Amino acid sequence: MTGSPWRIVPASAGYARDVAVCHIESWRESHRGLVPDHLLAAFDVDRRAARWAAHIESADRAPTEPTAHTVVLAVDDTRAPGDRVVGFAHAGPPRDVPRVADRELYALYVRADSYGTGLASELLRAILLPDTDTVLWVFEENRRARNFYRKFGFVADEARRIEPFSAASEIRMIARRGITGRR
Repeated sequence: MTGSPWRIVPASAGYARDVAVCHIESWRESHRGLVPDHLLAAFDVDRRAARWAAHIESADRAPTEPTAHTVVLAVDDTRAPGDRVVGFAHAGPPRDVPRVADRELYALYVRADSYGTGLASELLRAILLPDTDTVLWVFEENRRARNFYRKFGFVADEARRIEPFSAASEIRMIARRGITGRR
């Protein structure tokens, strides 16, 4: 998006803490009312940053294969240090057995003040590979996210599971042969 304050970049180790802050804050913003408040309050930035450092360390910065772990960030340098990551996406090989797709979108989060700006669309396009079946899991009650993914060709199938951290019901969505759609 021309004129946007952010830039989409491959993740690097120096951003692990910023990604952790974005992850925690975006979870709180997008899941309030879907997840008990005491669980949202329990997030620990240091633990989350350590996990993101490991994900980033193992990520492929220029993926061409569906099995590549990839993390891309939306960085806004006009924001204060420690708060510059305003969105991120993480994808890699699917975890489901049997596999129903070639790639899985593990996470796509943007801060609430970036809703409706096109940032999530940019991140989705940056993380997914063309002509690749992609699967994701989304909270069944998160209508905003489900509607967003539908715009890009994701369709819910019959699979459901309980997300272990929150005990919320998730549904599986699949996009066949790449994404379509718009902002």
